[in-house]
Amino acid sequence: MILIVSKILIPKGFRGLTVFPFVLLRTQTAANDLVLMNHERIHLRQQLELFVLPFFVIYGLDYLVKLIRYRDRNLAYRNVVFEREAYENENDLDYLKSRSFWRFLRYR
Repeated sequence: MILIVSKILIPKGFRGLTVFPFVLLRTQTAANDLVLMNHERIHLRQQLELFVLPFFVIYGLDYLVKLIRYRDRNLAYRNVVFEREAYENENDLDYLKSRSFWRFLRYR
């Protein structure tokens, strides 16, 4: 994992973004937020499991389907299968130690 701090690269309303092997953060203090870093590590694992590019294709398609369904950008984002897994488990700092392969499928 390579950390990059940049307000320019992160869309407004977001604190972090992960594109394997990079974790981009809006502020340096975000790097000290254990829950946020765990959330981003979950995304790193998801991206590795899908060999990165398919992750983003599936993410984008899932987001579009949810956007049509909910007609709300934030609600669509929160219901993307990868985000659901990450948000539900971000507080469990040991989650990745016991996480099974392709666990995100449980969040469809």
